[in-house]
Amino acid sequence: MDKFVIRGGNPLVGTIRISGAKNSALPCMAAALLTEDEVTLENIPRVRDIETERRLLASMGAEVGLHEGELKDRTTIDCRRLSDPVARYEIVKTMRASSLVLGPLLARTGMARVAIPGGCAIGGRPIDLHIKGLEKMGAAITQEHGYIEARACRLRGAHLVFDKITVTGTEDLLMAAVLADGDTLMENCAREPEVVDLAALLIAMGAQIEGAGTSTIRVRGVSSLHGAHFRINPDRIEAGTFLIAGAITGGDLIVANCNSAHLGAVIAKLHEAGARIDVLGPDAVRVRAAAKLRAADISTEEYPGFPTDMQAQYMALATQAEGVSLVRENIFENRFMHVQELVRMGANIKVDGSTATVRGPARLSAAAVMCSDLRASASLVLAALVAEGESIVDRVYHMDRGYERFEEKLRGVGAQIQRMGNVFTPREAAAVAD
Repeated sequence: MDKFVIRGGNPLVGTIRISGAKNSALPCMAAALLTEDEVTLENIPRVRDIETERRLLASMGAEVGLHEGELKDRTTIDCRRLSDPVARYEIVKTMRASSLVLGPLLARTGMARVAIPGGCAIGGRPIDLHIKGLEKMGAAITQEHGYIEARACRLRGAHLVFDKITVTGTEDLLMAAVLADGDTLMENCAREPEVVDLAALLIAMGAQIEGAGTSTIRVRGVSSLHGAHFRINPDRIEAGTFLIAGAITGGDLIVANCNSAHLGAVIAKLHEAGARIDVLGPDAVRVRAAAKLRAADISTEEYPGFPTDMQAQYMALATQAEGVSLVRENIFENRFMHVQELVRMGANIKVDGSTATVRGPARLSAAAVMCSDLRASASLVLAALVAEGESIVDRVYHMDRGYERFEEKLRGVGAQIQRMGNVFTPREAAAVAD
């Protein structure tokens, strides 16, 4: 099982280029199920969740090409022959986004059988919102033996009001609605850039959609969709993670190939915390060392609020800020699993329900710590970058699900970080590195 060995103390200086957004690429790959024509997607990140999605589509009969060389970020998907519209548990057990194939499979083939998804253990992402919407659109749905089975001759347009904002629910039902008979009105929709990305691809494929990026989306169903060529947006969570990396290490870092318009909440909070932030244009942001980081509270919210996927990384930054920061998690109930590991490194953090109180600055020291989920992994790496000594961050397969070449990008701007297998102590790790 791979681990990162990290020696802290180096400021990060230079430029990091951001990869495509995993959370945009996954629904866009699922959207290829809606057409018999080939769909080409560019700026696809090479992360584990993308490989899982590729295997999932291939298991259904799709032809999925992941191109190497100059086209290494390009994927072609041909779903002309869908011989087995089943999302099997052995493939999807590690990926929450597997529920995204439910809507498009049902809309295209009239049948879908999808294993209840797995992924990070950060709290409930109830698929009942997907099921409720599909039933309103005329689907007959049963659940047994860990699978959801849905059937419909043809879905029909409906008025859908989400009980709570859900990104994957919005995306799944949007894909179902584009081939439904009649008009669909969706209210209380997620407004995330990833939803806008998916809608833009669907429109390029011939769908009729209005309102993506707002809380109300209107869809006029069409009889069929065609192929398209589409470029995925940069990953705003990866960009935010590296902005915090620059700030926490006291560096001078340019985050390039990002979409600065998607980073408003993170940039504003870094400003409040005392970091020097310059938006260099639509695709680059510079972060520089602050004389002293200041405590600043955050409260996670749906977009355009502060993202839950940045909460753990910001908590690592708060350990180095002067004063008391309150971190409120409003999206997932189990998203403080990184706290115990940060405390083992010397952080002063107390959790009371959905609020963590962080007192800083804390003198962090190296430790062996364990990743519990994707974003918690990033927070532990950030803490290790400023800790005294050599830390071992275990179970980094969580990080591989959503960050492309993370350690390579950090090494390129001055971090002392290596990927190792079978590492047990810092002394042993140093011996292997030498």
